Amino acid sequence: MSTQPNLNSSNRVRVSIVGASGYTGGEVLRLLLGHPQVEIVQVTSESNAGKHVYSIHPNLRKLTNLQFVSSTTLQPVDVLFLALPHGEAQKRIEHFAALAPYLIDLSADFRLYHLDVYQKHYEEAHLAPTWVEKFVYGLPEINREKLRGAHYASGVGCNATASTLALLPLVKAGLIDPQRPITVDLKVGSSEGGATSSPASHHPERSGVVRTFAAVGHRHEAEVAQSLALNNVYLTVNSIELVRGVMATAQVFAAPGVDDKTLWKAYRAAYGEESFVRIVHDKTGIHRHPEPKWLAGTNFADVGWEVQPETGRIVALCAIDNLGKGAAGSAVQCMNLMLGLPETAGLGFSGLHP
Repeated sequence: MSTQPNLNSSNRVRVSIVGASGYTGGEVLRLLLGHPQVEIVQVTSESNAGKHVYSIHPNLRKLTNLQFVSSTTLQPVDVLFLALPHGEAQKRIEHFAALAPYLIDLSADFRLYHLDVYQKHYEEAHLAPTWVEKFVYGLPEINREKLRGAHYASGVGCNATASTLALLPLVKAGLIDPQRPITVDLKVGSSEGGATSSPASHHPERSGVVRTFAAVGHRHEAEVAQSLALNNVYLTVNSIELVRGVMATAQVFAAPGVDDKTLWKAYRAAYGEESFVRIVHDKTGIHRHPEPKWLAGTNFADVGWEVQPETGRIVALCAIDNLGKGAAGSAVQCMNLMLGLPETAGLGFSGLHP
């Protein structure tokens, strides 16, 4: 195994991004352009090779003069971010690993530890089974210590991230009744579908909808079950009029008598020291619950809850930007941990209001 890069003021981490023309790859690039200890070497796109990055990501105009190149021209670097469609990284993992000692894959290829679970949810056998156990699931709030010094980190599912962070304090505090099902209703923005259009994302068909597109069996369900060691959690995913964002609303039952004070204690214990998880639980005002709008472009996750003490019913909430905390933001946070950099480096954007 390679040692960590020797970092000082004149020796930055050399990073390349494979698949940088997509939404998540472009978001990784945006974040790394503001990272104080990163030098971006190459960004790849087979269909856009030779074009300037800002021709695809216009928000990056005057921030970089990089041009897309073919992945066949990749040079050795310290870190490779893989932002390829699901199924592609596993086909070339040996090649990518030979180019960089640190890999961060944003696809679903290395998220699930059990090959039979992967095959069930992705309906095909894994093409690099010996590599699966080498990857650490890349959600720092549950795997921070495993990520420190790791060489390979997987991406996180955006819906899985929101669901997991909503439920984690309740699991840690032992508040969930294991005999009752846990349901999570997810409302998601159109960027979850990626940069390639489809009939479902065609503007006249997408605009104004509240469309349930995964009532049962969503793939991210397996990630939540794996992360929280639960076998009774069920996701339903709905498209809404939003570009960026995920709003997870989880219905959970605890023992009668669990009250607001109990939940404050549980959420503070879980997230009081977390840099990127904020508790939003006010008694009044229009911003008393988490809301995805304020998180666009950030690596923050806002969590909250309401409880009915007489029934033990808890509504646990989490809002994120699906391209931020649900993908690129967590990936950069993982890189920081893997390399021993400040965990918050490059991730300081606060979001906008209004």
